[in-house]
Amino acid sequence: MTSIVKETPSIKEAVTFINSIDENKFSRLISRIIQKLHLKGERTFSEEEEQKLQGALSLDKHALDLVLETSAFILEQAVYHNVKPASLQQQLEGVNLSPEKAQVFSQSWAAAGPELVDKLRRNIFAPKKLEYIGWQLNLEMAQSSQARLKSPSAVLQLGLRSEDSEVQENVFAEFNHKELLEFYNKLEIVQGQLDSLT
Repeated sequence: MTSIVKETPSIKEAVTFINSIDENKFSRLISRIIQKLHLKGERTFSEEEEQKLQGALSLDKHALDLVLETSAFILEQAVYHNVKPASLQQQLEGVNLSPEKAQVFSQSWAAAGPELVDKLRRNIFAPKKLEYIGWQLNLEMAQSSQARLKSPSAVLQLGLRSEDSEVQENVFAEFNHKELLEFYNKLEIVQGQLDSLT
């Protein structure tokens, strides 16, 4: 299996800080991150809580931010790759995370992972959802500079709706033949990737 966590300079630095944290405090930290991971756009800790954490964990702001971001990244990768807890522990030890901290990740992932995966599946990552698709064909037959012109185009209407709004926003996109073909090919790629995930 390919590694979900590469040993980059940032990861190495974060591992050093994580290894210095008390195991019980780290366990509570990971539990909180897992609880909030599915809430996109919401901070795991308030600014006041982060200041308290800096004192409790003996980390400066940069170190704490790095620990929080790296821990969230590791858990997001575990979700994305649907990695088994034992494999997660082994991979984390492979980037020099202490066995105790790797076990905290592994145990937390084993306990809360399936629920987190389910929450993230139900979550809509995009702020808007496609509700309606309409289209029309246009054919330009002449311009003032050219008497004979045949320029077909397609106009797509995409009806988008925010989760928290009943009002539909209409987006119009005009394509010539070449642009529409490129758009279609990209959609085919997306469809193939979706099919491979199901």
